[in-house]
Amino acid sequence: MARPPKNPLIPARNGVSPSCVALPLLPAGDRRWPTVLDFLDERLPAVGREGWALRLAAGDVLDESAQPVNGNDLYRGGARLYYWRALDAEPVIPFEATVLHQDTHLLVADKPHFLPVTPTGRFVQQTLLVRLKQATGIDTLSPIHRIDRETAGLVVFSLRPQDRGAYQALFRERAVDKVYEAIAPASDTLPWPQRRCSRIEEDPAAFYRMVEADGEPNSETGIEPVERRRDWARYRLTPVTGKRHQLRVHLNGLGLPIAGDQFYPVVRHGPGEAEDFADPLRLLARSIAFTDPVTGEARRFDSRLELAWP
Repeated sequence: MARPPKNPLIPARNGVSPSCVALPLLPAGDRRWPTVLDFLDERLPAVGREGWALRLAAGDVLDESAQPVNGNDLYRGGARLYYWRALDAEPVIPFEATVLHQDTHLLVADKPHFLPVTPTGRFVQQTLLVRLKQATGIDTLSPIHRIDRETAGLVVFSLRPQDRGAYQALFRERAVDKVYEAIAPASDTLPWPQRRCSRIEEDPAAFYRMVEADGEPNSETGIEPVERRRDWARYRLTPVTGKRHQLRVHLNGLGLPIAGDQFYPVVRHGPGEAEDFADPLRLLARSIAFTDPVTGEARRFDSRLELAWP
């Protein structure tokens, strides 16, 4: 389903862009949702009926004209409602990102471990995107790619909505050179460098994990050690594809799980469980390079972060 276009009449609040929900058209005589409140309560139950009633009373739900909606307003199929995601309690991520570069078109940030890139699940304010919007005042910031919450390093943002599609196409068409680093057990038996190609699918027993499965490969990563300290090695990783958890799964598939990994080879901490900030995933988005589709110039950015050896 395509994401609805942003409504220019409705700005971000405290760095959070408005979310949009469309009211479906109903057959004649169908009164399953007599009021707006009835619809929101059923379709977005996580907030709860009382929570939606409070938001509506406070004027925190708007229509397409940026006018507050009353909870007793009659349901109107085909309309759109706008609201801002908020959480009663949010885990605090005690690490800050650094802006490495900013110009008319791009902003590049060095993201710390544990900080999500965009609002999701348990995090809204404690995300890189919202923090950057608050710090810069640029409501049009949008990430043109993603890295895992547990991964540190480079994230590139587009500043202008008219440029976003061109930058996102770079990643979709694999026209970006990305280099990661990871610290994992050293190996004296595997031949180097390695090129790991496999089929990665969601783990049927745990939605938050990925597994290598039989079938045609859909992922590819170049792997080579570049430094060794006793039983550990620092690896240079060059992904060709961008499957979820690809680098973590590929190193684990070689019998070399990344230090600090909470999901591989076994789950040590599931989603939502308390985390050990002193033991991050030793995975870093080190560098990114591409030809800028808007300006035509060669771009290269390098992280200033370093992985801590176990």
